[in-house]
Amino acid sequence: MTNISRDSSVVEINDPPAFAYGERVFSKRTIRNDGTFPGKDIGEVLAKKGEEGYVTSIGTFLQQFYIYGVEFVETGYRVGMKRKELESVDNPPEPPKPKKPKTEGAA
Repeated sequence: MTNISRDSSVVEINDPPAFAYGERVFSKRTIRNDGTFPGKDIGEVLAKKGEEGYVTSIGTFLQQFYIYGVEFVETGYRVGMKRKELESVDNPPEPPKPKKPKTEGAA
């Protein structure tokens, strides 16, 4: 029996989905057909980095990850994507808080 290679040890589905139905998102990377998109050749670009779309469905994969069906405005393609491949336009992440400088001890 072969071992399943997982992207991480985190099980996303223990928490609520990161994106909601209808939420506007953009692709953080270029997505190519891995052979699961009908009518397109393997390796053909389905979504360009920075392309905007809307979450139209939310499913799961390997009982570990959410898969977000994203319909991209420019192409009309609906592509299944992981959380790490997307960023919200409607609800961008908060910028990291600046770290407080360390103070030297009193002399």
